Amino acid sequence: MSLRIEHLDRVLILTLDRPAVRNAFDAELIVELTRAYALAARDPAVRAVVLMAIGPAFSAGGDLNWMRRAASAPEAENWADARGLAALMHVVDTCPKPTLARIQGSAFAGALGLIACSDIAVAVPEAEFAVTEARFGLIPAVIAPYLVRAVGARAARFLSLTGERIPASEARRLGLVHEVVAAEALDRTVARHVATLLAGGPQALAAIKRLVPFVDRPIDDAMIEETTRRLMRIRSSAEAREGLAAFFDKRKPGWAP
Repeated sequence: MSLRIEHLDRVLILTLDRPAVRNAFDAELIVELTRAYALAARDPAVRAVVLMAIGPAFSAGGDLNWMRRAASAPEAENWADARGLAALMHVVDTCPKPTLARIQGSAFAGALGLIACSDIAVAVPEAEFAVTEARFGLIPAVIAPYLVRAVGARAARFLSLTGERIPASEARRLGLVHEVVAAEALDRTVARHVATLLAGGPQALAAIKRLVPFVDRPIDDAMIEETTRRLMRIRSSAEAREGLAAFFDKRKPGWAP
């Protein structure tokens, strides 16, 4: 297996385990990751998902040997491989559970898509980030929607055209990662974010993840009407009633650790 899967309390931990190829993903790893995120989405026992890696690199992106085979494969097979990678990005992006990326080393090419799709990304200062596809005559096609959303069109154009490596500090400035911490503080920082997420109502967090992409457009009457409806519906839910009751009773809500 190229992906380690561990359940720790209410957190699903996914560990990329291909250090010999800098955790580059091939067809097998893409299938494993897609399945793991899809199962997490449906499992009520999972409250958050953490993606991490072993070895000096977080991920080099797509495995070049795999991409070379795909390039010479029949069109239907090439299409299926490309769709598989696109489906992985989509399932990470739309996972109703909060998702975190723990970045202990450099991330290149398609790996930036996984980071951009994650709700929270924490990296060490030594990590470097680059959109390297053009160096191989490729384009960052399926990760582009998420990369552009994360860093903006102008920065995404610069990164994709030049393939330039940027340090973690610049990735944070652009919005690709949210926090840069020393290696010895990485696990502690991820645990802090997980604890914060577990304090939120599971249904509310899932609703927020649906809400943000819905409102990421010009405001109009239809948006105002729909957001009003969503507030009314969540406010009358059993989870909201429990959260408010816990506040007034000076206790933790039933979902909190």
